[in-house]
Amino acid sequence: MTQDSSSPSAHVPGRIRATIIGGTAVLLWSTLALLTTVTGQTPPFLLVSLSFGIAFAIALGKWVVFREPVTRHLRQPAAVWLLGIYGLFGYHFFYFLALRNAPAVDASLIAYLWPLLIVVLSAFLPGDRLRWWHVAGAVSGLVGTGLLVTKGGSLALRSEFLLGYGASLACAVIWATYSVANRRFASVPTDAVGGMCGATALLAAICHLVFETTVWPRGAEWLAVIALGIGPVGIAFYVWDHGTKHGDIRLLGVSSYAAPLISTIILVVAGKAAATWIVATAALLIVGGAALASLDVLRASGKRAA
Repeated sequence: MTQDSSSPSAHVPGRIRATIIGGTAVLLWSTLALLTTVTGQTPPFLLVSLSFGIAFAIALGKWVVFREPVTRHLRQPAAVWLLGIYGLFGYHFFYFLALRNAPAVDASLIAYLWPLLIVVLSAFLPGDRLRWWHVAGAVSGLVGTGLLVTKGGSLALRSEFLLGYGASLACAVIWATYSVANRRFASVPTDAVGGMCGATALLAAICHLVFETTVWPRGAEWLAVIALGIGPVGIAFYVWDHGTKHGDIRLLGVSSYAAPLISTIILVVAGKAAATWIVATAALLIVGGAALASLDVLRASGKRAA
């Protein structure tokens, strides 16, 4: 398949730069587990509402400081709003529904099918080709993630948890389709994510009032909530938006398997988890898979260097 000058692959340096920017979301998401453990007994939907509210405040602050019309960023086509709310709120809604109705290990691993789905679905994007090494790299990352999540054990899927398993699968499908479909709106500025964060905060607040009992963060727990809103729930979604719109979506998908690995390493360093052969094996599978999936990027870099 030939690629015209309008294809993202025709602008390799810019695409690599956007991929690196989008990849920083993976680093930020890897801090999610540690920060969440510091938020105490704050209910999940309340935590989502607070952290996304902070993410919206970041965007609002930027617009005010640079004297940008707020309405200009909020005035987006209905399709943009629907996709953003579908991705940001939809993923978190089904994720917590999954955790309520299935064991956390099972739910987490099923939900983490989304990087593999991103790689597969990228074949439908204009100018992109799905090759065997992309799929092989994604599968390697999934196996490594499976080792981390199950701690070397196995899944014992049971019929009474079908609702939770279905919600977990919905998570994977939602985030993968959101990330891939986002390329269709490459002309929409990343500032639009600010409005989506605000809408997600509002919808999460409604879910909290319906499903949860309010327990506010206390003392230093507020610092963790603020850190969540700035990092893995704030900046992460802005850079991911830029990466999925302008970067290599397949490489972003595969590299996302590094998040649970880095998260585990952070927990080990923080003394909240132990370093084992499982972590080492998972690291080889995830890093090796990412390297395999980036063969075309490495080849392109080699040609430019030559």
